Amino acid sequence: MRTSIATVSLGGSLTEKLAAASRAGFDGVEIFENDLLASPLTPEEIRGRCADLGLTIDLYQPMRDVEAVPVDEFGRNLRRARHKFEVMRRLGADTVLVCSSVSPLAVDDDALAAEQLSQLADLAQEFGIRVAYEALAWGRHVSTYDHAWQVVEAAGHPALGTCLDSFHILSRGSDPKGIEDIPGEKIFFLQLADAPLLAMDVLQWSRHYRCFPGQGGFDVAGLVRHVVRAGYTGPLSLEVFNDVFRQAEAGPTAVDALRSLLVLQEAVGVAELPAPVVPTGVAFAELVTPDAEPVSAVLGALGFVRAARHRSKPVDLWQQGDARVLVNTGPAARRDGTGLAAIGLESPDPEGAARRAEALLAPVLPRRRAREDAPLEAVAAPDGTELFFCATGRPELPDWRADFEDVQHTPAASDIRRIDHLALTQPWHHFDEAALFHQGVLGLDAQESVDVADPYGLLRSRAVTGADGGVRIALSVGAAPADDTVHAQHIALDTRDVVAVARRFRAAGGLLLEMPANYYDDLAARFEFADGELATYKELGILYDRDAYGEFRHCYTRTVGRVFFELVQRDGGYRGYGAANAPVRLAAQHAARRLTGG
Repeated sequence: MRTSIATVSLGGSLTEKLAAASRAGFDGVEIFENDLLASPLTPEEIRGRCADLGLTIDLYQPMRDVEAVPVDEFGRNLRRARHKFEVMRRLGADTVLVCSSVSPLAVDDDALAAEQLSQLADLAQEFGIRVAYEALAWGRHVSTYDHAWQVVEAAGHPALGTCLDSFHILSRGSDPKGIEDIPGEKIFFLQLADAPLLAMDVLQWSRHYRCFPGQGGFDVAGLVRHVVRAGYTGPLSLEVFNDVFRQAEAGPTAVDALRSLLVLQEAVGVAELPAPVVPTGVAFAELVTPDAEPVSAVLGALGFVRAARHRSKPVDLWQQGDARVLVNTGPAARRDGTGLAAIGLESPDPEGAARRAEALLAPVLPRRRAREDAPLEAVAAPDGTELFFCATGRPELPDWRADFEDVQHTPAASDIRRIDHLALTQPWHHFDEAALFHQGVLGLDAQESVDVADPYGLLRSRAVTGADGGVRIALSVGAAPADDTVHAQHIALDTRDVVAVARRFRAAGGLLLEMPANYYDDLAARFEFADGELATYKELGILYDRDAYGEFRHCYTRTVGRVFFELVQRDGGYRGYGAANAPVRLAAQHAARRLTGG
């Protein structure tokens, strides 16, 4: 199906929005009236610009407060409509969106509404224009899609149809199955938006919190299936009002938007993409740093050994069990200290994973490599993290470790087994995009978003995981643009015995994050512990949590650059990440940063 996006969904000037939509690959746009009014271009110039960019103008919107009003008022509305239709003819748009009235002058009279909409359609028809009538969820008298259709059906005008909007339908809890009773040719337009499930006024919800399909809590795919079954053949168009999107760059937002429609079309069954290849584990985490000594000291204290060095690049491989950390001191090293730059994902089919990523608009990263280097496919996540699709120890596929030459063969201590999860701080305007990316591109499942109290606001977090827990990535973002420079990223290491690893780390000179005594007083009130157990946790800064499946013990190293390590012990199938302890950890990190001046 064709794809379209409302210009109100993107930030910037109208010309910037049109260029971004075209570059992303959209087929058409809805021109939002305010964008046209604020543009220095004439309607003819906008029409020409769209044609040059390969974009059709699929809708002009909105026209408000038209129907079911007194005669004199309706006369003024027709005059207003005539002017808009003249503009639309110059613009080259043939469908106008008319929202159900919220005017205090409107009366609860469906027959009058149908009669006046029919007269409006008569006028529109003179200009070769169709009228798509939409029920606003907060409409004064018409607020549901089935009611809007009843009015349209009663009018019986060939130039009058309905516009369906997923937000207005799903935010009210309406059953979308009734859409199948509307003739497909009378569904003139379909607008799509998702939204988080919030308990708030529907108008404010709509104006500030809409997001692209797959980023919220609505069953947008289910609604589209009903629309397709009704026989609708028009474009799938995004209309998203979102404060964050409007402040972000139009280009990345447009790519995110189109990706959401590609994933949606796949879910509905109207488009075919390369099948998702779900990663089965973490092959490595790569740190870039201008100075390897501090992070090497932490790794050494944790029991890692420098096992190998890349043949042609300044990259060392540190390993313990199946946990591997690359330390890169090359030109890509961060000026602001050590940072997590890349993740190697174990993939059953690395080439298939790359095809899927490319089909969903993930930037494929060029890779400088020597002739003998293993061919690794890599793409960029929305936050810039490089994702490599790897095969480790599988003879039928190239092994990335072949690029490294052994340095040390001394076996590492085996209390650390693997990378349990990775926590990635997202730029404030990429959080929803990151969740959709990791679901759609990587095939991971997204858990519910949670808000965690931070000393300076709220930290929003959402985990994406593989079905078997082999890959766990916690995505987080602060409440304000500056927060993404404050919160560090971290690598969580799975241990057999977190107490033993913490003691060994400290004995080797490593610094653990200290936790306040008040936390352990509260822990004693919430849970029962064996004699001396809580005192051990307090001594080592170990935090504790429990869910329906098991127990979780975890502690943290001090931060190096923008990275720290978490030591975790999962018992009995614990599924979470210790979210209840996150406020204490964040406060402890802020306190430590003040003491060190970092």
